[in-house]
Amino acid sequence: MFGLTFEKILLIGLVAVFLLGPEKLPHYAAQLARLVRQLREMANGAKDRMRDEMGPEFDDVDWKKLDPRQYDPRRIIREALIDDDGAVKDQSATVSRATPNPDGAYLQRKRAREDALAAPAPFDSEAT
Repeated sequence: MFGLTFEKILLIGLVAVFLLGPEKLPHYAAQLARLVRQLREMANGAKDRMRDEMGPEFDDVDWKKLDPRQYDPRRIIREALIDDDGAVKDQSATVSRATPNPDGAYLQRKRAREDALAAPAPFDSEAT
């Protein structure tokens, strides 16, 4: 639950006991229970509404497969390169380096900077 371990929750509870005091603690504990109950009802309502709007396809969806934490680019590339029967596809993946565009803005700025550094420094003979 949000990376909270039992020890952290216990520490938060102890701090709450000392800060709130014994007279206010039951009131805030009841409010927390009410909030958790409302959040659970909202989540269940959203799930029921999604099920109603999607129809029977809702139960067919593999939600764990859509979890972004399951994203592994190596697995995706491996699956894309391997056929259904396990054979590697004929197309070999080649890595080619892009050649820089000689008219690109970066290279133009770089050439201008090099030219400015190669030119002699301006000299004023009338300066003291």
